[in-house]
Amino acid sequence: MIKLLQIEVDRFFFKRRSVLLLLALLTGYTCCCQPVIQEMPLFGGRPPGTKSLKVEEDKRYDPVVDSLVSQVTFPTLSIFKPVGVTHATPAVIVVPGGGYHVLLIEREGRKIAKALNEKGITAFVLKYRLPSADYFDNRQIAPLMDLQQAIYLVKKNAAKWGVNPEAVGLMGFSAGGHLALMAGTHYDTSFIASPPGAPIKPDFLILVNPVVSFWDSAAHIGSRDNLLGKNPNAQTLNFYSGEKNVRKDMPAVFLAHALNDQVVKVENTLNLFNALRARGVVSEMHIYAKGDHGFLNDTPPRDEWLNSCFYWMKSMGWLN
Repeated sequence: MIKLLQIEVDRFFFKRRSVLLLLALLTGYTCCCQPVIQEMPLFGGRPPGTKSLKVEEDKRYDPVVDSLVSQVTFPTLSIFKPVGVTHATPAVIVVPGGGYHVLLIEREGRKIAKALNEKGITAFVLKYRLPSADYFDNRQIAPLMDLQQAIYLVKKNAAKWGVNPEAVGLMGFSAGGHLALMAGTHYDTSFIASPPGAPIKPDFLILVNPVVSFWDSAAHIGSRDNLLGKNPNAQTLNFYSGEKNVRKDMPAVFLAHALNDQVVKVENTLNLFNALRARGVVSEMHIYAKGDHGFLNDTPPRDEWLNSCFYWMKSMGWLN
């Protein structure tokens, strides 16, 4: 009796799927919002500088910021391809935030990737290693190694993945913005095992409520301590403070921040913008009166700052 009931249930759902498929074909409807997703390891084998891969990732749900992942020792890159696009697209590597302690992998990762897909942009979500002296030989450099490897892979496989290799940008949030800025200023130093001259320089940076400085006046101390440990020296602070490493040949930068951000001070973005202007780096800045950290409660709405970002990308020639 139970088996017969199961057969009838299966028939019902098969018929339902068939009807939905027939309706889609008759109406010419295609769900372009459903991207093609593939997750791949960043490195072919054991990630360089990793002491142990026996650490299990911690994944949990947070009612405010959605899915979180921590204790990442095995970095991956998830590819989100827009459906129905046949020409080479711009690419954006999305770098979630989380204070170098966790990753907001959904809110500042997958959801952003799908929004980029809707504009015909190929998105890559980076799950980068979170620094720990227990897991890595040099915890300070592990996240940057991962991002450099991601840039290298996207540019190297541009033809395979349908991407314009001269329009590969980074979108970083909070501590992910700090990491993206590091990649955008330290690209003349390769921390990965790549061929000489391998492309690791991004073509543009999109930084949303970014951590920029690690000096006390503006630093997010949690991010600094998690990445560098306690009491880093002045040379280390300067190397990891983005405003100290702005250069005239670095990528163009789009900045967005909330004035009332109580977690990462808006001075991070203001000081970076002034440093960019002083060195003649093409940049655009949007400061919103309200929004808190991470534009929580949809203030401003995601489409507000994202559409400004898309307009900037069009004006710069990366997005048609």
